[in-house]
Amino acid sequence: MADSNGENLSGDTHTPRHFAPKRVETEEATLNTRAGNTSDKAPTVGGAAAAKEGVAPKAGDSKSQGGSTPNVSSEAPSADHEGLRRVKKKKHKALKRVAIVLGVIVGLCALAVGAVALWLGSLDASMRIDDEGERQALTEQLAPEPEQNSDPFYALVIGSDAREGDSTSRSDVTMLARIDPGSATIDLISIPRDTMVTLNGSTQKINAAYAQGGAAGAVACVSEFAGVPISHYVEVHFEELEHVVNRLGGVWVDVPESFDAGNGGMDFEAGEQLLNGEQALAYARERYNVSGGDFGRAQAQRQIVEAIIRQIFDRAPGEIPPLIGQLAESVSTDLSVTDLIGYAQQFIGQDITIYSAACPSYTLNQGGVSYVGTMFDEWRRIMQLVDAGLDPNDTTAEIPAEQAANEQLGTAANSAAPRDYYGLAQNAMTTEDVAH
Repeated sequence: MADSNGENLSGDTHTPRHFAPKRVETEEATLNTRAGNTSDKAPTVGGAAAAKEGVAPKAGDSKSQGGSTPNVSSEAPSADHEGLRRVKKKKHKALKRVAIVLGVIVGLCALAVGAVALWLGSLDASMRIDDEGERQALTEQLAPEPEQNSDPFYALVIGSDAREGDSTSRSDVTMLARIDPGSATIDLISIPRDTMVTLNGSTQKINAAYAQGGAAGAVACVSEFAGVPISHYVEVHFEELEHVVNRLGGVWVDVPESFDAGNGGMDFEAGEQLLNGEQALAYARERYNVSGGDFGRAQAQRQIVEAIIRQIFDRAPGEIPPLIGQLAESVSTDLSVTDLIGYAQQFIGQDITIYSAACPSYTLNQGGVSYVGTMFDEWRRIMQLVDAGLDPNDTTAEIPAEQAANEQLGTAANSAAPRDYYGLAQNAMTTEDVAH
């Protein structure tokens, strides 16, 4: 037994065993080896550690005598600490590289978002009505959008035919469209361009509303004639129809009859066929050599529009944005690119129904001027069916109570045609005379 100073009080002179220091020495050697120390010099161990293993501390060792915590000899190298510092430096460099990569990715994403924003902005600008005053007048004339994106709304589609040398544009296509995203249903209703209306206090043709009042004038006139609010306006540039169809790879159309070239400039054989842009434009313009004259031409125009719509919705969702971008140069509208893409995506993948009809009409001559008169009872029924989301050509469908009670639907309040039209229609060309 030893006192606090390390002296042997029992007088036992038995020599302490030495296997414990060897184990300590082995542990120390292991530490040195891990630290990269290859020195042959034996390590020094403090008195407290030796006493724990039954080894007497060296005389004069004040640290051991004081019972303080033993220290490994100062001669041991600090390579282990150097290694830790090198590992930390490597970690810092790796983190720095990761931060740089992330920064580059974020920067590229920001550039991509900026590029898309610029692209959308340029497309919106190309579709926007050029004249600021006309654009503002249209905005004020359009009805508010429906509350829900899935609610139906009406849009006016105008086909302007401003040919070279013309001082004004003529709306050779006047079409009322009802779009119902909720039921994936679209109605296309042609209104003959020579329809007799009262405009600015005088009897005129309905396409004069566009020539005199621009987009806002056309919306106001058609809205009153149909008795429905119109929320959007789309103007298709007539000459651009060829490019639109070509960008779609052509459109499939069932030509109802064969005819020789007239004002359209091309012959056609009856039957379903793929038309390129030039053929589609010629087909949509022909009125001299087709049954029903201008009524037959209106039917062909609806066929082309329906074919374009179906071609667009048959594409994969990822193809819609670039396709809308290609079509943007061919239209002027109050809608933005994102609006068009959003509406298109609601129809993709759905079983789309497209109804096609014309305002029931007949040819009429008054004061040496050729007009088109409206069959009021038939027109009211068609608009009631359209507003109810039903087939406007269904002669047996029952009019829902809501539409029957709506006194504005299809009243053609601004029509200047004779209200007693039955006798006049029997002896004239009508919308029923087109080829089917």
